[in-house]
Amino acid sequence: MVSIYYVEDDAAIASVVKEYLEGKGFQVTVCVTMERAREAIKHLVPTLVLLDWNMPDGRGDCLCQWIRRRWAGLPVIFLTVRGDLSDIVAGFQNGADDYVVKPFELEVLYSRILALLRRTRSAKEQYLSCDGIVIDQNRRTVSCHLEEISLSPAEYQLLLCLMQHKGKTVTREKILEQVWDVSGNYVNDNTLTVTMKRLRDKLCRPACLKTVRSVGYRMEDTL
Repeated sequence: MVSIYYVEDDAAIASVVKEYLEGKGFQVTVCVTMERAREAIKHLVPTLVLLDWNMPDGRGDCLCQWIRRRWAGLPVIFLTVRGDLSDIVAGFQNGADDYVVKPFELEVLYSRILALLRRTRSAKEQYLSCDGIVIDQNRRTVSCHLEEISLSPAEYQLLLCLMQHKGKTVTREKILEQVWDVSGNYVNDNTLTVTMKRLRDKLCRPACLKTVRSVGYRMEDTL
């Protein structure tokens, strides 16, 4: 499902947009401050961000820059009353992918979102996240609460396997097959146990990485 974070402090506008987009099958989370938006994105990277310019705790262009420095491929659309040419140009210069001026028709916004998702369809699959742990599959990097973590190839593949099946229990047999045996490297069961321990230690033993006794492992959001 397409997940959208809508950064907007006007409750009336946010409610209308949220209801309309959820009726189109999107999952919409409203963030009434930029700080809430930052915490939400650090916890779970969405498919797309809708961003107002004037927020109670700062300017939307600053949040857009913050997003770009960390998630270069995350689509961002400004939804703002600031419609002067200089504002629109500044929005794009600060990293926006599109710019929609209030008031706007909901059908037009929906069309712009679909068009942007078509252009950035590869970016939608770029980030996998769970409780502040983020995999950037294009760069093959892992960060934990914005701090990049160095993993061995086996640790990275183990985390990737679990993230790709987030919310589901992955058996030890399937992990061994997907992470090691697919390369023709036979390993014993203890190799998985040792690799998992090292992975957990590097990620500061996150609560979202769970052991299902005698079966395997599961990653799931705790909030």
